[in-house]
Amino acid sequence: MGFATGQHAPLLAAAHAGDGQAMETLLRLARPDLRRYAQRHCLISDVDDAVQEALWVLARKLHQLRALAAFSGWLLRTVQRECRRLGRVALRYDPYDEAAVDAWLARHNDDALRHELASAIESLPPHYREVLLLRDFEELTIAEIAARVGDSTAAVKSRLHRARTLAREYLLA
Repeated sequence: MGFATGQHAPLLAAAHAGDGQAMETLLRLARPDLRRYAQRHCLISDVDDAVQEALWVLARKLHQLRALAAFSGWLLRTVQRECRRLGRVALRYDPYDEAAVDAWLARHNDDALRHELASAIESLPPHYREVLLLRDFEELTIAEIAARVGDSTAAVKSRLHRARTLAREYLLA
């Protein structure tokens, strides 16, 4: 996303200085990168909301950013925070409880982590395991998964959400 140092550095500087047209262009250019990042950090149902909120934050607060070189990291952290907030609301608990995750990671070496993850995936019912593997390992879109398994996109999203929740519960239990 190298806006601060790449070919878009003048655009970023103009938007930072208050140029409305530059801001509009920056928002349009940043959206695909934010979406890809959110797809890896959000519940699938929260991706669009997290991206939209991050773009709003960008439009409202870019002028406050002191170091333009920090732009990409700042924007990605904004999306990550929004993913976490939306996840807490949707699940009524913090699925990214940093203390629990850190404690879990500290108890496992790399081989143990791979084994635990494989066990968590194997523990899933087949219809949950299938959508999880198609989305997270084969990186298919929700529409592609729906076509492959013969279900609606809403059903696939629901099943994927449940699969991730069950895997997370298995790992952190």
